[in-house]
Order: sequence, then C-alpha cells, then structure tokens
Amino acid sequence: MPLSRADHSVSPPRVEIPRDYNAAHDLLERNAQRPDKAAFIDALSGEQLSYGALAEQSQRFANALRAHGFAPESRVMLAMLDTPEWPVAFLGCILAGVVPVAANTLLTSADFAFMLRDSRAQGLVVSQALLPQFEALLADRDTLKTVFVAGTEDSASFITLAQAIRAQTATKKIADTRADDACFWLYSSGSTGTPKGTVHLHSHLIQTAELYGRAVLGMRESDVVYSAAKLFFAYGLGNALTFPMSVGATTVLLAVRPTPAEVFGVLEKYQPTIFFGVPTLYAGLLAFPDKPERSALNLRLCASAGEALPAEIGKKWKTHYDCDILDGIGSTEMLHIFLSNRPGQVRYGTTGQAVPGYALRIVGDDGQECGVGEIGELQISGPSAALMYWNNRAKTKATFAGEWTKSGDKYTRDADGYYTYGGRSDDMLKVGGIYVSPFEVEACLMSHAAVLEVAVIGVADADQLVKPKAYVVLKAGQTVTADELKAHVKQQLAPYKYPRLIEFVSELPKTATGKIQRFKLRESSTG
Repeated sequence: MPLSRADHSVSPPRVEIPRDYNAAHDLLERNAQRPDKAAFIDALSGEQLSYGALAEQSQRFANALRAHGFAPESRVMLAMLDTPEWPVAFLGCILAGVVPVAANTLLTSADFAFMLRDSRAQGLVVSQALLPQFEALLADRDTLKTVFVAGTEDSASFITLAQAIRAQTATKKIADTRADDACFWLYSSGSTGTPKGTVHLHSHLIQTAELYGRAVLGMRESDVVYSAAKLFFAYGLGNALTFPMSVGATTVLLAVRPTPAEVFGVLEKYQPTIFFGVPTLYAGLLAFPDKPERSALNLRLCASAGEALPAEIGKKWKTHYDCDILDGIGSTEMLHIFLSNRPGQVRYGTTGQAVPGYALRIVGDDGQECGVGEIGELQISGPSAALMYWNNRAKTKATFAGEWTKSGDKYTRDADGYYTYGGRSDDMLKVGGIYVSPFEVEACLMSHAAVLEVAVIGVADADQLVKPKAYVVLKAGQTVTADELKAHVKQQLAPYKYPRLIEFVSELPKTATGKIQRFKLRESSTG
C-alpha cells in the first residue's frame, strides 16, 4: 500500500511508512493520476515511456517473473544500460517480491562472475550490448536459471524482456512485502577490494526521496531531471528514479558514457531543470571548448557527489551558468546523500549541513566525539542505513555499529554546522606529526589555471617519513613547472602541506564510478 506522510512540509520532514508496504507499488501509485505524462525519456532515441505504460509494463514483468517460477526474495541481477527498460525491470522485480541486484555495467566479466556467485541470482536481465561479457559465464549457470535480454526485440539464445512482458497480462498482483523486508541490492564499487553486496529495505527508497529529494532539492512535478550518474549507482538510482517518481517529474536517461559532448547535448536538447554530476565531470564540462552559454540551458539546480567538490569548480560553474552546485556526500551504505549544501546556503569548499532526518557525529581516534574544528571520522545515523553486507559478517560489524554507520571519511565541523571534507580515513597523511588532508592540497592545486585533475598521496622519504606527493593532469595546451605549483601551494597553505614531489601524468587511475583510485598510485609509488 502507498505510504502516507504525516508532514508535507519540508521542515521538519517525517516519513511514516506502514508495516505492509511495497516500494514499487508506492512509487507507481503516486503517479496513477498522470498516466499520460512522460516518466522516462530515452535521450538517444527520443522515445518516451509514460507513467501509465511504466505501471503496466512493470506489472507485466512482475507476472512474467512469477510465471517463470521466481519466488519472493529470490534474486535477479540487472546488468542494463540506462534506458526506460531499466525502471521497468527494477520496479517489476519489487512488485513481485523479487530482489533486484543492480550491477555496474562498466565492470569486467570477472566482476560479473563474482556477483552472480555471491548473490546466487536465479535470474539475469542483461542489455544486448553487454551480453558478450556474460556469454562465457552462462555456459555454467550454477544457480542462474533464466536470462532476459533487454534492448532488442529478438534474441536467438534467450527470451527478450520485451517478449516476456508481452506474454503476460497487466493483472495487478502486489507481493505481500513489509517495510523492513529486503528490497534490492547494490554492490559497492570495489575501489578497496572485493565488491560488497549492500542490502537495502523497501522503506529506504522513499525515505531518501522525502528527506533529500523533497526537503533539500525541493524536487517537484514540473522538473525535468538528468543524472550523469547511472541508475546502477546509489546516487543515480535516487536521482533518476526514486526522486522524480516520488513527485511525478520526468527523467531523461542516457545509455552511453556521459562525456562532456553527450552531457551538453542532453542539457541543450531536453532542457533539464535539475542536473546531477560528479566533480570530475563538472571539471570536464567547464574545460570543454564548445560548452554552451547559460542562455542555452534551463538549469535551476545542480548537485554533486562521489568526491568532494573543489571550491574553484563550484565557483566557476556558478559564474558561467548562474546556477549553484550543491555538493553533498552519500554512500552505498546509506543509499543516498545525508550531508549537503542547500539552495541559497551554499558554502563552496564545504559539504554543507546534515540532511533533515539524519544525525551526524565526528569521532576521533580515541573513540570520543570531536569538538568544533577537530578532525575525525564522520558517522551517520538515519533511516536509510543498509541492513548488512551480504555474506560478509566481519565488514558488516566493522561498518554498522548499532544506530551509527561509519563512513570512512575524515571531516571537520565549524560552529555553524558546516562540514568540511578531510579525505578518506586511509588517505589521511601525517606529516611531521600533524594531519594533512590530501584533499586540501588537491583543492589548492586545482585552483591553478593550468591544472585539470590532481591526486595527492603520501610517500615515504629516505627516512621513511611521510611526505605529500601530487600526481597532476594538466589542461590541454597548458604548461607549468613543478616548482611553480609548489610555490602556488605554499602561498595558500601552511608550508608543511606543500607536495614535496610532483609527477605530471596523462590521466589518473579511476574506478568505474569515476573515483580516483589513490591506492593504485600508492602501489605504483612503492613498487
């Protein structure tokens, strides 16, 4: 049954969810009165999927899963490109009580093999373009019994998603689920090891939509939304599915890689009012030689997450497009953003304030809560914390400590309640006995006109003392010496923080999500 909200105002939000609750049914029922409105638009083809068609096709797929013998709580992996078929498959699984496992489509066959084994998925919905990466895996299916191929009307080896949907009626049948039942899984990016299956509940989707999508972003029915972050990311799932569906907005989906040219193409053609990106992409957009003028776009709001947004990028974007970027931080474990800047209250260089409904604390190495200005690990308490990491009890216990979830991120908080990022717990440097934030040094280097991207790590000198080293990617056509960059840092930061070593590189190693893999830089510096 759809939930009722006890408080429709944005401050303070309170979300009451009944015991008997199905997340997909709630999102679809919220839009029953707008069946002809576009829910999703395919940016490449221009084809639209209305809210009415979305509800019908999702229900048909739910019935197809039942017809193929999928029991409630069984798992189906989704390895799909961002097209309107993605929400149909995701919502259809949930309507049937089946647990969709969203897979990062940028990973390798070995990663997919691990996730299939780890999740024991009995079903797979895979885009035709990705099928070659699965062919070798499907020879020995193990627990996998049914494969649906998306993105095509005809598949020689497997039933297509379109065929499965057409073969069923839209007879409404909603699984008997609870708010606290497992609803869907997301795998971590694996930037520090084997991907972890993060289990989320039915209640979590709408909690993030109400507490961040409505209370912070102020998303409304008239919005057109585009997220460069894909649907298989926790960030993208909220941006492009849960938030817009919760208010009846329209989402534009782009199946291909979000290069600056593709992103600007979407922003100009479909005129989104809200855009979600990551810092690396915003830097690339600003450096794009053919970037449009502000009059060509219709943005009222932009958001950023994934990594802390350098102040210089936010300020330059605001100057060029007269639109603030709301920098925030979320996690797969918390499903979406729990700490964010807000419209009209942006302080560039900070990650903003706690999202309503979430409590934050900063804990030092001694286990005590830090005071104003003291650096420590950020921990979060809120209604969207994951149930656990699947099949990984040790990591679960290390991350989820009662009501508090450990972020692994170092932060400081000022007297106004604004939080400033200080790097990952395992990325922090101690130089001369004093903590140095690699992000602070990176942000300073990023403020130089010749620098496009930078990553700072700690390397041991001849005395095995840690010193900062910067890996720098320059903008096309720009030149600068290492000594000039060192001087630039010394002019803005305490002298001990400047990078003793600077190496110019053509690119930085990154995860499939676009996050810089500093551990690879550390490995190369010691190898």
